Amino acid sequence: MRNQALFASIILSSLLVAGAADAADGYVTDSSGAVVRSGNGLCWKTGYWTPGMATAECDPDLAPKPKAAERPATKVAAPAPAPVPAKPAAETTTLAADGLFAFGKATLLPKGKAKLDEVIGKIKGRSADQILVVGHTDRIGSPQANLRLSQKRAQAVKAYLVSRKVDKRLIQVEGKGSAEPVTTAGQCPGKGGAKVIACLAPDRRVEIRVIGLK
Repeated sequence: MRNQALFASIILSSLLVAGAADAADGYVTDSSGAVVRSGNGLCWKTGYWTPGMATAECDPDLAPKPKAAERPATKVAAPAPAPVPAKPAAETTTLAADGLFAFGKATLLPKGKAKLDEVIGKIKGRSADQILVVGHTDRIGSPQANLRLSQKRAQAVKAYLVSRKVDKRLIQVEGKGSAEPVTTAGQCPGKGGAKVIACLAPDRRVEIRVIGLK
């Protein structure tokens, strides 16, 4: 018995010596690096052991708990862009000036009033945001004279619409003169004459643009 106890003491001392190189970890390890355990399954501690060296394997109550994985930051969805308000619909009626006025004049003809009555029939009984009356002339004559003529014709159309109970607060007038022709350059060569006047007829017009008609 004495020899057995001595032998066990020698073995234990050997293990302690063998694990001395790994004593910094606080537990005795064998040559393979495994922690030496007692017959009760407890880990052998070295004289260097402190609670700060505790491992989850040997001292789970003392070992530091692993940090919980950080949850990824929740992405905040970007606010949806505000819807772009739809532009109010516009209905444009183009009337030939030759059907409304005598050449070079701004007084409405009876047939011109009849044409405007057709447009008024489409507007009456309905609401609108705006009514824009735009006068255009051909290129015959000076630009200044054409601008004045186009403005007077637009004003004459407005006056007639108002006389027919169209709300004058909705009506705006504008004269473009010969600045926005329908014919193309070189299409009607010449400075005047019946043939040139007839060719330039599409340029002489009045546009009635009703915006937001409901």
